Amino acid sequence: MRVGYIRVSTVDQNTVRQLDGIEVERTFTDKASGKDTARPQLDELLAFVRAGDTILVHSMDRLARNLDDLRRLVRLLTGKGVRVEFVKESLTFTGEDSPMANLLLSVMGAFAEFERSLILERQREGIAAAKTRGAYTGRKPALSTEQAAQLRDRAAVGESKSALAKEFGISRETVYAYLRA
Repeated sequence: MRVGYIRVSTVDQNTVRQLDGIEVERTFTDKASGKDTARPQLDELLAFVRAGDTILVHSMDRLARNLDDLRRLVRLLTGKGVRVEFVKESLTFTGEDSPMANLLLSVMGAFAEFERSLILERQREGIAAAKTRGAYTGRKPALSTEQAAQLRDRAAVGESKSALAKEFGISRETVYAYLRA
């Protein structure tokens, strides 16, 4: 069976271009970061594929942005007798791969990891610059100053944290964050 795996980082990104024009019998699509492998559709894919299947992925960075995760996933899949094809890189892994194919997997995977590091670095720099300009103030507080004081007073006299959370429309963890502040 030919199975496609598609991943985009956010829900508003378009998945169409990744395996456009490539015939697959089933597709698994994640709209999640590639920073780790905790992705629901990837888990489903891993449980679904059987020996003799072929997984088609647009590019290595769509499967994983971390070299260790990429190598582990390819080893796991090829160990099950599943063929892994990366379309953009024109690389196929079967478990009986040449030293050159393994080198290319490592090099290309390292570039994907490096690219993710650059993205995070740029994001941190952008946030720091926006804070300097006063354009980035972070998340708006869940409660006003008066509500926070009321919450603390009522918690101090023994009211249930769960009841307070429900009444104020916040999570219990947020209640505890206000009590710690």
